[in-house]
Amino acid sequence: MPWWSWILIWVALVSLSLLFFVVMGVRLFRQFMATVKELGEAGDKLTSLPVPAAASAGAAVAAPGSAVVGVAQSVGVAPGTAPFASPHQLRHDYHASKEARREARRQRRVRRKAERGQPQSLRDIEFR
Repeated sequence: MPWWSWILIWVALVSLSLLFFVVMGVRLFRQFMATVKELGEAGDKLTSLPVPAAASAGAAVAAPGSAVVGVAQSVGVAPGTAPFASPHQLRHDYHASKEARREARRQRRVRRKAERGQPQSLRDIEFR
């Protein structure tokens, strides 16, 4: 192989590697700019969230006689503000909605068994 062929090979290798680095740099820059744009949009959404002051005062309280209470009804905190709410309030809301779902399942089970004429389970009978 003549000596000038080695120069051509190395020039091609270096130029291809530089082209690869330029393409990867452009791709990385575009991804970074997309991330910054999404971060700015998330910041704008976060600053426009409602203040949970009314919710912490107990404004959203479920009706005591309601059989099925949805999560949005029983939650004393507006949706999206959970990171700023007190852990005690969120724990209470979680347990209240869990109990409401359990009660709704029990009532559906009782109704279904009554429609089919099946005997009721002792744990499903209300003693209250």
